[in-house]
Parts: sequence; structure tokens; C-alpha cells
Amino acid sequence: MTASGPSADFQRTTRDSYDAIAPAYAEFSRGELAAKPLERGVLAVFAELAAAGGGGLPVADVGCGTGRVTAHLSELGLGLDVFGIDLSPQMLAVARQEHPGLRFEEGSMLALGLPDASLGGLLAWYSTIHVPDEELPGVFAEFHRVLAPGAPVQLGFQVGDEPLRMTEALGEEVSLVFHRRQPERVAALRAAGLEVRAVVRKERETEGPFPERAPQGFVLARRPREV
Repeated sequence: MTASGPSADFQRTTRDSYDAIAPAYAEFSRGELAAKPLERGVLAVFAELAAAGGGGLPVADVGCGTGRVTAHLSELGLGLDVFGIDLSPQMLAVARQEHPGLRFEEGSMLALGLPDASLGGLLAWYSTIHVPDEELPGVFAEFHRVLAPGAPVQLGFQVGDEPLRMTEALGEEVSLVFHRRQPERVAALRAAGLEVRAVVRKERETEGPFPERAPQGFVLARRPREV
């Protein structure tokens, strides 16, 4: 991670914003997965692939926030060794309090601080949405580096062509940019040497307890097995 410049700027503002809303976000998002069967299905497929092709290596939830999805993966009964990584110390504090049996580490997806080929799976569930376009290739290259051959990577994101900028959330002042992208743009994982296996677009839900501002996208890929 660089100490100054655009990379440091977007990471600092993202971290500080989520620090400010951490307890409120935990309450706001509680029960969201229970209300979204398609998302649970996407996560179940990823978890099964990680269990089958990850060689028993740990699975990282990168941008784990309060750890709700980390815990969901751990509770699927597949024996995954799941841990979370996030920029925000306050989000991690909530995660550790709510899920004391799981491991959570502070870190950045630009430089994960993990050994090469050390992960049996990597989930980036609505976390690359805060990464500027110019930083995305480096993030995908880092995902490729830490994944073991054959291990899957699953992305969730918001679909669109223009970013959403927020200066207030959950009653707190924030500075967040949500980069909405077309699934084809996220499938640029291929340029980092990752093999795209599935691309899903879900139209926007306007009803229910968790209405969405934009359509949602899911891209499943893997690091190819070595020949």
C-alpha cells in the first residue's frame, strides 16, 4: 500500500467512512442475506467450489466489513476455514464482537500481505465497488497471486455506468464512492490470468426490506490449474 497519492486517498476515505458507520451498519444489514435467496445461492456455489478445489487452504472474505458473510460461509457446513480482511478497524471490531469464533485481520486488497498461492478461495462481496478503475487491474493481479491453482474467486458488485457518491449514510458524514460497473468490465479478471466461469446479472429489487438502487452483478472465476 502506498503512503500517499490516489491509492492512499481512496483507501483512507473508505476506511474513515466505514469506521464512522460501523455499529449502525451492523444493525442495518442484519438479516439481509436471509431476505436474498439468489445471493445465498451464489455464495453456496462459491463455497462448494472452494471446498472441492481449494486444497483445504483458508478462504478469505476480502472487504468483510462486520463479518456477516464470513460467518455465513463458515456456517454452511462445508468445513471451510474462512477468515475476514477489511480496511476499517471499527468494522473489524464489530465483526470480532459478533463472531468471536472467526478470525479477522486489518488489510488492503491492493496488498493482501498473504503468501503466494495460499488461499483456497477468495470472496470480494461488494468490496471492489470502492476501488477506482485504474486500481482494479492491480487488485485482480493480487487476487491471482494469493489464490492456489484451481481455487475460485467470487465477486459481487453493483451494475451501472456511473459511480454513486455518498456524503451521508446512516446518520453519519461519509465520503464514499460506489463504482458501478457492467459485468463485462468486471470480467476483466481474465487480464490478470483468472479464468471466468460464470457471469450473472440480477435486476434491481424495489420491494422488500432491502430495496436496491441498481442491478446487481456476480462474477465467478478461478485461478487455472497448472499444467
